[in-house]
Amino acid sequence: MLFSFITDTGEEAEKLTKDELRQKAHSLPLEPGVYIMMDAAGEVIYVGKSRALRNRVSQYFADLASHTPKTRAMVAQIDHFDYLLASSEFEALVLENSLIKRHKPRYNILLKDDKGYPYIRLSNEAYPRFSLASRPAKDGAKYFGPYGGRSATGESIKAICNALRLPTCRRQFPRDIGKERPCLNHHLGICDGWCQGRLTQADYQERIYQAERLLEGKFTQVEQELKREMLRASEELRFEAAAELRDRLQAIELLGTKQRVVASSRADTDVAGFYRGEAKSCFVVLHFLEGALADRDTQLMPTPMEEDGGEIVSTLVKQYYLGRTVLPREILLPGEFEDMEELGAYLTRQAGRKVALSAPKRGDRVKLVELAERTARDEVERATTAQERQSKLVELLGRTLGMERAPHRIEAYDISNTGSANIVASMTVFVDGRPLKRDYRRFKLRDMEHPDDYASMEQVLTRRFRRYLEGDEKFDQLPDLILMDGGQGQVKVAVQVLEGMGLSVPVFGMVKDGRHRTRALVAPGGREIGIRQNQTLFSMVGRIQEETHRFAITFHRESHARQTIASSLEEIPGVGEARRKALLKQFKTVKGIREASEEQLAAVVSKNTARAVYLHFHKEE
Repeated sequence: MLFSFITDTGEEAEKLTKDELRQKAHSLPLEPGVYIMMDAAGEVIYVGKSRALRNRVSQYFADLASHTPKTRAMVAQIDHFDYLLASSEFEALVLENSLIKRHKPRYNILLKDDKGYPYIRLSNEAYPRFSLASRPAKDGAKYFGPYGGRSATGESIKAICNALRLPTCRRQFPRDIGKERPCLNHHLGICDGWCQGRLTQADYQERIYQAERLLEGKFTQVEQELKREMLRASEELRFEAAAELRDRLQAIELLGTKQRVVASSRADTDVAGFYRGEAKSCFVVLHFLEGALADRDTQLMPTPMEEDGGEIVSTLVKQYYLGRTVLPREILLPGEFEDMEELGAYLTRQAGRKVALSAPKRGDRVKLVELAERTARDEVERATTAQERQSKLVELLGRTLGMERAPHRIEAYDISNTGSANIVASMTVFVDGRPLKRDYRRFKLRDMEHPDDYASMEQVLTRRFRRYLEGDEKFDQLPDLILMDGGQGQVKVAVQVLEGMGLSVPVFGMVKDGRHRTRALVAPGGREIGIRQNQTLFSMVGRIQEETHRFAITFHRESHARQTIASSLEEIPGVGEARRKALLKQFKTVKGIREASEEQLAAVVSKNTARAVYLHFHKEE
């Protein structure tokens, strides 16, 4: 028997506590097999394999803090688990793939389908039709192939039908003969109008027989037969029939070269590529025949959560190839992965000949892998909108921080000062990852005897959330996430302010490296969460921190400039606060006041004050 199946019975079928799950994991054998994680409803949520079941499964329940957000979310859903013992790592590899395809667990990376190398199917009916099939079936139909790829094979069916003027429409014969006028294909000269009844079923069967031999690569025989028929029709003065045969012969001659490649056998080299986008990702397999690109398979999918590139490629390659009887001689991969040697050995046994797996490092093969990856990237960029990218990135931020849902509204805070005077703070707002500048707010700190970032932040957040509780329309929304420019100290202050007001909002700090770039997010307890491994997430958080700092610095400079202006005007006798405001309102800056004439100044303030202001700025003159 390939494997044994162990299920929970009796009391173990009831919901297990985390301690019970941990104990059960420690009781597993140190043998190869597959484990199946299930939720409270009995739905399979994850399938994995291991060389030693006890070691692998125990890791899930040992140290939750070290897990990725995806793994923590998955472990939180585990109600119970089963496992299957396999006689070898090979069987575990195949069994894992089979169970993933059967159950489609939501925490596994999944290909949408398993189309594989296609066959051409010729139906068993009075007027047979050609179609694509994923694999032969015992249904009385004829099957040809397998071929290199679905796209090129579909084009081949179309080309053969057009060359032999066979129908490709949806009409069924003999049911629809004589019921309607011929379709556009007849007028284009690529169908002989079988729906009109002019040609017999025997004529149709003869054409189908010719198509079968073309699919078998017997082009020379078909061409010679058509030439003989054409000459016979010409000698019998059936010139219209001879012309039709001539056109058919020319179409088959044009078809020959391409069809020989497609019908030759199967791909001799496959090249896999993967591109990971913010919202969508793409897995690509390019099929090469005799060194020429014959076709490609592309699979778009939601971007996997936290898995690294090697794990993703390993999973997708196994899902794509395991269980197939038709395999290329060589598969080029974008990188090495843990199961690569075992997978190559299994595919070799599966194909009955050598199947080589390699991750090329240099030369022409590297260029082929780069082509596959570029193809995957182009597919993702074509299929993904900017809004989808941003939305997925915000979802990733939420998962990375362990939040139950994506943070729709993010508020970020920063302090800026140059001494005890002019201490200011900024609040920026990002909705779905995009800045919402109309909701930006500035704060001028009050009663600060000396610079104190913690006290400043406490005052700012207290004022902001007090106005929220009071129903101030400028502060009437509660954020889903607060990001502080700073480390654990700033985060701790923010949490204390929120708790004191009876509010609960996740708070994290944005800490910088020695080059003033955001290197990580820090939780209230001091745990740092690295974000550099995902460049797009790293860039988004960096943009939030830079924008918040920019807004704070701009406000600080403006405040400092206003203070300087006020100080210079205070020196002028007779210019009080009201007149300073009137002059600044009219002339905007000190420079504008300096350059104004005495008459222009007198239009704003009294003549005596205008004279005093003018003389203040033009003493030397």
